[in-house]
Amino acid sequence: MGKLNFADLGIAPEILKAIADLGFEEPSPIQAAAIPVLLAGHDAVGQSQTGSGKTAAFAVPAITLCETGDRSVQVLILCPTRELATQVADEVHKLSTHKRGIHAVPIYGGASYERQFYELKKGVQIVIGTPGRIMDHMDRGTLALGGVKLVVLDEADRMLDMGFREDIEKILSATPSERQTVFFSATVSKQIRDLIGRHSRDPKSVKIEQRELTVPTVEQWYYETPQRMKFEALIRLVDFHGFKLGIIFCNTQRMVDELADDLIAQGFSADRLHGGIAQAQRTRVMNKFKKAEFEFLVATDVAARGIDVDELELVVNYDLPYDAEDYVHRIGRTGRAGRKGMAVTFVSGRDIYKLQFIERFTRTKIHRGTIPSAGAVEERRVEGLLEKIREVLNRGNLATAVVDRLLEEGYSSTDIAAALYELLSGPEPDNKEPAKPAKPGSKPGSKPGSKPAATTQQPRAPEPARIPLLRPPARGMLWVRLNAGRETRISPRDIVGLLEDALGLPGRTVGIIDIIPGQSFAQVPKPYLNILRDGPREIETESGTISISLVPDDRPPRRPPPR
Repeated sequence: MGKLNFADLGIAPEILKAIADLGFEEPSPIQAAAIPVLLAGHDAVGQSQTGSGKTAAFAVPAITLCETGDRSVQVLILCPTRELATQVADEVHKLSTHKRGIHAVPIYGGASYERQFYELKKGVQIVIGTPGRIMDHMDRGTLALGGVKLVVLDEADRMLDMGFREDIEKILSATPSERQTVFFSATVSKQIRDLIGRHSRDPKSVKIEQRELTVPTVEQWYYETPQRMKFEALIRLVDFHGFKLGIIFCNTQRMVDELADDLIAQGFSADRLHGGIAQAQRTRVMNKFKKAEFEFLVATDVAARGIDVDELELVVNYDLPYDAEDYVHRIGRTGRAGRKGMAVTFVSGRDIYKLQFIERFTRTKIHRGTIPSAGAVEERRVEGLLEKIREVLNRGNLATAVVDRLLEEGYSSTDIAAALYELLSGPEPDNKEPAKPAKPGSKPGSKPGSKPAATTQQPRAPEPARIPLLRPPARGMLWVRLNAGRETRISPRDIVGLLEDALGLPGRTVGIIDIIPGQSFAQVPKPYLNILRDGPREIETESGTISISLVPDDRPPRRPPPR
């Protein structure tokens, strides 16, 4: 039996529209099991791991239950931490976009009381909060729970472990006895069973039975990296290992489209596959990928079913799947027919707990990896080029007429070889010794942590710089060059700080950074580059002057364009 669609679960059209906007194609196992039970009005006990998609499993029924004309609290969601409360509130806001008149507010300690008083007085249907702050508002008389229809205890086991048992009992006692009560917990201890027995009526059990699956014998690695750094990590890994054919999995259609566009902008040949693409086009893309007519396919699980490519070298979980079975199915697409294959998974924040569950479920070890540095990537590229040169030399029967002619003209064999190498690998950077950067925020005689000052003198004419062959910049970005390279031990953090001070841009907007001998490069959004149009910008540091200049965007791409 195939997986259900969201439309099969009895979800209201306005919520289905919000789910479609978010790009989700099918429910996770806990969503498929829990949503119909909760929509039917039953009390429930759901056993689910962190990261399984359980938030939508109770948020969809909660939004459905709310009456937009009634501005009193109708749904109460209890969470153990402020981080989880804000995460749940964000999900509720996204899912209720098309149901006009729904208001939700997170209530937790450490945040402004005034803001919370204002929101509660204005009227909200859904309150998401931690037990301590909920109790505080109840005691102050600013939160009334007499009209609550549904109470959800998210991560109930953690709340009890944190000592919230007494608060939870008081909160539940303040709500109507005929309410619907839902417990979600990774484990169901005796304490939780006691709580369920005291505060629920004939609860339905919602538990996903996991069957044991055989994990393919492929090399499995995971990399801890923040969401905003995933793309750079992906590029580094592809360049370091030299992958030429792979599938990159994302959880939503929106992420598939964004990642495919970014890969193409960086000069890779890539295409996309998801449920929002017409079937005829999906068939064409699949056929082209099976013939290896492009390098990387970015896809959702739904669209990628049925793809069987023997030569596949790489599978990337750009987003970790909700279901451990989906993980196994994804990575099983590589390493077939005795060939080598690698499965790479990016995790950030709480994803690490989901990954640990996948390890337990699959009874396999997923090794922790380190993203290679820009220097390591460049060294690997050079080694690959040298290996090709050795192969040609060992093969013999070389055409030496051109070399003999150059020797007759007086050039040494070493110079000729070096010139040919430069033609193959891209020109070397300036030999001029660059200024040694200090940490951004210092200049001669300045106090630690103070901002560096941009010079007020007229910008100098750009020094001749032999720019190596760079990737085409991402959409809306251009490369800038700094005359400080690897040997100065300048770090990406230093570069971001220098760019913040010189160009006035937020550090988070800086894109890919490459540090090589003699110089460094960074991708910067075009709106911040007007200051460099007339010449370089110079920053004084305690070790000398750092020059930042614009790289002309008129060089050919490193990789062939997509066919």
